[in-house]
Amino acid sequence: MGQSAEFGLFLKAMRSRLSPDDAAAAPTAGARRVPGLRREEVARLAGVSTDYYVRLEQGRNIHPSRTVLAAVSRALRLDSTEHAHMLDLLENCAGSAAAGGTGVQGVRPALRQLLGAVGEVPALVLGRRGDVLAGNPLANSLFADFPAMPAAQRNLTRWLILDPAARTLFRDWETVAAEAAGALRLDVGRHPNDPQANQLVGELAVNSEHFRQWWAGHHVATPSAGSVRLHHPAVGQLELNFENLVLPDDPDQTLRVYSARPESPSSDALLLLGSLGAEPAAPGREMAVDRNPGQRDCREVPSRGGPAAEAPPPAPDR
Repeated sequence: MGQSAEFGLFLKAMRSRLSPDDAAAAPTAGARRVPGLRREEVARLAGVSTDYYVRLEQGRNIHPSRTVLAAVSRALRLDSTEHAHMLDLLENCAGSAAAGGTGVQGVRPALRQLLGAVGEVPALVLGRRGDVLAGNPLANSLFADFPAMPAAQRNLTRWLILDPAARTLFRDWETVAAEAAGALRLDVGRHPNDPQANQLVGELAVNSEHFRQWWAGHHVATPSAGSVRLHHPAVGQLELNFENLVLPDDPDQTLRVYSARPESPSSDALLLLGSLGAEPAAPGREMAVDRNPGQRDCREVPSRGGPAAEAPPPAPDR
């Protein structure tokens, strides 16, 4: 599907979630057959003609001014993340972006040293599409042993949505998984011609009814901070805060650090989990995901225990 069509579908999805009362619009006459505002109501709120707005939703006018876009954004009550996503879709409407990815996602040695230095809290480096590029041992013990997975499966969004263990671990699984799906949609909006992202979306849509519903709703999310509630099979209940720090030298990479309130039961549980954890990963072990789908492998120095066995495929979401 072209980006012009995606742009129109996004506007339609944002329009459908509003009611005349929500948007303070004077309703038009006649019974409503679908939820949400009508096109003419959005057009009136945005100060444009109905014909012009209809052409926007149909992808037939992909060069609106920033002033018009700001007015449409206000009419649809978009937040800052949704507004940025709308601009991303519009910018890529012409479909002129080069196909494929932009090379191997690597992690700087200094950043790997930092992961080791914050060993008392779980920390991950996330790349494009939610790929898990690196993590410290405590993160692997808390969530999943990502280094042991095949390279193509080292993706946080894929694990969250398809792995039954993630659904058991997160007490608010639907909220966490929906946010991950929203972050993936943002990434696809910025990089519409990435074949690995499109392949991931297809896999999730085939195997998860939840994901199909979230994707159809065009929900986008990019939380800079938040909290999660977990039930870990080894240490029990935890409540953790997390911070997402976008790396200044690579905006496609994020350092995510989890922490517990000092002297809380969750802090004690993290300490216990660290003491129960497996041996530290061998020095130099690296998770690098190639964006070339024909050469998607892991450039990894094997650990002392030999190569990791492939994890079984996740069970479909029923």
